[in-house]
Amino acid sequence: MEKIKKIIWGVYMNKSELINEISKKCMLTKKECENCLNAITTLVSKTLERGEAINISGFGKFMVKYKTQRNNYNPKIKKNVIIPAHKVPIFKAGKNFKEAIF
Repeated sequence: MEKIKKIIWGVYMNKSELINEISKKCMLTKKECENCLNAITTLVSKTLERGEAINISGFGKFMVKYKTQRNNYNPKIKKNVIIPAHKVPIFKAGKNFKEAIF
């Protein structure tokens, strides 16, 4: 189990590494790739902000889930606390994406 955690959480690609990989694959400059990546992340954020979902066929779906208010126990302060209603971004992996990973 510990080995799996290291693989899942210990290795990741940061934004500049992602830009480098996109640049190599698409034969574009790093600046062009950075602009595209920034445009995509902004578009996803703005779309989710409006409460809409984005479905990329075969890859997955970005959406917003509304969580209702609930009570929870905080062991640090030893009291019940109210967690207010809020929205959370969700990503649901598509079939092709899941198959590629597993």
